[in-house]
Amino acid sequence: MKFIVKFKWVIAAFILALTVILMLTAPNLTKLASEKGQSQLPDDAVSSRASQILKDAGEDSNTISMVIKLDKALDKNSEKQIQKSIDKTEKIKGVKDVTTPLTDDQDVRNQLMSKDKKTVLVPVTVSGSDEKVEKIADQIYDTVPKNVTAYVTGASLINQDFAHSSEEGLKKTEFITIFLILGLLLLVFRSVVTPFIPILIVGITYLISQSLLGILVKNVDFPISTFTQTFLVAILFGIGTDYCILLLNRFREELANGHDKIEATITAYRTAGRTLFISGIAVFIGFAAIGFAKFAIFQSAVGVAVGVGVLLVILFTLLPLFMVTLGEKLFWPSKKVASHSDNKLWKFLGRKAVARPFVFLVITAIITVPFIVTYDSKVSFDSTAEISSDYKSIKGLNAISDALGEGKAFPVNVIIKGDKELTKADVIPYLGNISKAIEKVDHVDSVMTITQPTGEKIDDLYVNSQLGSVSDGIKDAVKGIGDVQKGLSDIEKGLNQIADQTGSASKESGGSLAPAAGGLAQINQQLQLVSTQLSTTGNVQQAVPQLVAISKQLTAIQTGLQQANENLSAQQGQVGTLSDSINQLAKGVKSANDGLTKISDGLTKATDMLDNMSESSTVRDTGIYLPAEVIKDKGFKQSIDNYSFADGKGVKLSVVLDQNPYSEEAISTVKNIEKAVASEVVDTPFEHTEIVYGGVSSSNADLKDLSTTDLSRTMVIMMIGLFIVLTILFRSMIMPVYMIASLLLTYYTAMGISELLFVDIMGNDGISWAVPFFSFVILVALGIDYSIFLLDRFNEEVKSGVAEGMVTSMSKMGSVIITAAIILAGTFGAMIPSGVLTLVHVATVVIIGLLLYGLVILPLLMPAIVVTLGEGNWWPFLRKKEKYKVDE
Repeated sequence: MKFIVKFKWVIAAFILALTVILMLTAPNLTKLASEKGQSQLPDDAVSSRASQILKDAGEDSNTISMVIKLDKALDKNSEKQIQKSIDKTEKIKGVKDVTTPLTDDQDVRNQLMSKDKKTVLVPVTVSGSDEKVEKIADQIYDTVPKNVTAYVTGASLINQDFAHSSEEGLKKTEFITIFLILGLLLLVFRSVVTPFIPILIVGITYLISQSLLGILVKNVDFPISTFTQTFLVAILFGIGTDYCILLLNRFREELANGHDKIEATITAYRTAGRTLFISGIAVFIGFAAIGFAKFAIFQSAVGVAVGVGVLLVILFTLLPLFMVTLGEKLFWPSKKVASHSDNKLWKFLGRKAVARPFVFLVITAIITVPFIVTYDSKVSFDSTAEISSDYKSIKGLNAISDALGEGKAFPVNVIIKGDKELTKADVIPYLGNISKAIEKVDHVDSVMTITQPTGEKIDDLYVNSQLGSVSDGIKDAVKGIGDVQKGLSDIEKGLNQIADQTGSASKESGGSLAPAAGGLAQINQQLQLVSTQLSTTGNVQQAVPQLVAISKQLTAIQTGLQQANENLSAQQGQVGTLSDSINQLAKGVKSANDGLTKISDGLTKATDMLDNMSESSTVRDTGIYLPAEVIKDKGFKQSIDNYSFADGKGVKLSVVLDQNPYSEEAISTVKNIEKAVASEVVDTPFEHTEIVYGGVSSSNADLKDLSTTDLSRTMVIMMIGLFIVLTILFRSMIMPVYMIASLLLTYYTAMGISELLFVDIMGNDGISWAVPFFSFVILVALGIDYSIFLLDRFNEEVKSGVAEGMVTSMSKMGSVIITAAIILAGTFGAMIPSGVLTLVHVATVVIIGLLLYGLVILPLLMPAIVVTLGEGNWWPFLRKKEKYKVDE
């Protein structure tokens, strides 16, 4: 410290120059947070894998929705306006496709319009980053006529609005924090000079930390989120002010003891500086432990550790300058520092606690246990609730939910990727089974895929429908045979009449026409037999060869009639008329034969299809049969294109839920869908494919798993790290245990109170999902400071005995700890006006926790534990009898 005091101006000049250089050269952290700070799941998360598969296949586009709200039901005029907007939207750069609701396909219209036709949904497929999508949305707004109400929404736009809301919240937090701290310090120190010193010290720390983080994020991909700066502001200004109060109080105390300003500075840093260093290291370790989290948004809080490291350097280098330069003028015009006085309340509580420790343990339990027992860990994953409903993306989402159902906006995407083509006729049918399995899951509204592109299955693909068509064809064949029979009967009558009237002429022409008439009668009998067989048995295979044979007979009769006609046509008189009649009858026989040929061909096709069905495994497994002509059909090919990728090696299913896609219930539904699909693909061509799930609900399912495991992992790492450091610094393995345990008690009590407030009283679905993690890290990392303040002073005062030392340390540190807790709670209170729900929840938990710790746990529980353990506080080490020699 003497070296720092000696070269104070050089050090100050260096720090000032460094601050300016970093400010001028470092990347803008706010902009980086907007670009890179969105909630990113790790690569091995299911929903991340789904996105990567589509990206690798060139399908990395996403869908936003233009939602049009009409005052009256859709009419021709409004259709014209919407169509113009669609036409303009299709020309916007970055727009890949626009699905029009203005189509003749009634199924599509029903999907994209509300029942009252007042809300119209226009899905727009776009590509690019969230920022680019936001620019596309702005251009889409320009295509909408001014007299039409329209919103553009989608996950990317909600993310961007969340980022904007966080930026606005940060500005409010910075402004409120500075003025709040100034006001509190004015009250505490009753000085117009002192309050500006912590603001200056922490301000420089914040500027340097922000610049360093910008460099790290830009160059080494350091984790960042939209929360990083807000937490950095709250924590740095909070603990920075606390540390300044600790040092300045001790400095004022040493001045009051008669030391000059240089000696007072050195002594303050030798005593309170040690406490500050221990506290700073504990906070640093707490936030550094977050680096072991897997989720980027959690890891982003590691940036606070950078800030804490910078803060310690600035406190030990720049603050001494003001102490040795200003001396007592640092506290002008106050002659007395309020927080330096012994705290009578804490002194009273300390005496009572060491006298009746069991009673105070019970009191603490009565205050905390009810909230812990009733805490249900209810969390919410609804990111739309994070920001104000005034944002257009939220208005659009609400419009879709009200008119078409909440799940329509953000379906669950089932992505199936294989090594072989999955769009073949013998594979596609199994998608029908998967769809049916998913549809059986509770809260699934509809499933869209190749076999049911509009959410309704294509009946013509199913065997029962196809067999119905075959049955109808047989009926038509029977009717056709009947018609042929009737025609042949008429021809038979005509031949008999001609044969009776002109027997001699017919003989001269080469033979009687009577045999032909007889042949037709025989054919009619055969046709009657075939017709009866088809009607009663439906045996197409047997009927086809019979019809072919009959057709040959008719061909022979037709040939005979044509020959007779040629012979008769050479004769004169009435024979010429006879020839014309025979010619007409021959044409009738030909027409009947052509009819039979068509019937035979139709039945042959039916026979072939039935044969193929009997040999197809998909028919037995799925009830679906895909003839070659269906695969080649233009409409079905479009369906294949819409729900496949990677040259047919990947297929998609889009699952619409009948519940809020952001809800906890939707997460459970996704898990049930995963189970249903896993069970259904066994022993199918999809068994050895990769099946992953995308969409908001799937991402939230990953979030739930990840946030739970990250919280557990971070809790263990933080507690182990703090235990090791505190064991070394306090030379005890017992003190760290109850210090950490007291903070766990505080955390769960604060969470229980917050849940009661937000869920049970205010009716929220749950505490925001990120709150348990951030609240734990912040409460433990910052709360440990206060127990260090108290117990480090206790180690200094314990020479007078455990009980008396505890009472003395409480009276000396009570005001400091209460003031520090109030200031730190105030800095977090500045986050509440931010409007970001997660920050509001975190601030509430931390404020409750800090006040609970500073007003209940430390003054009631801590002395009761310390006096109960006695000399056991320093187990397994021996207590140093003379630890410090400090003038009081």
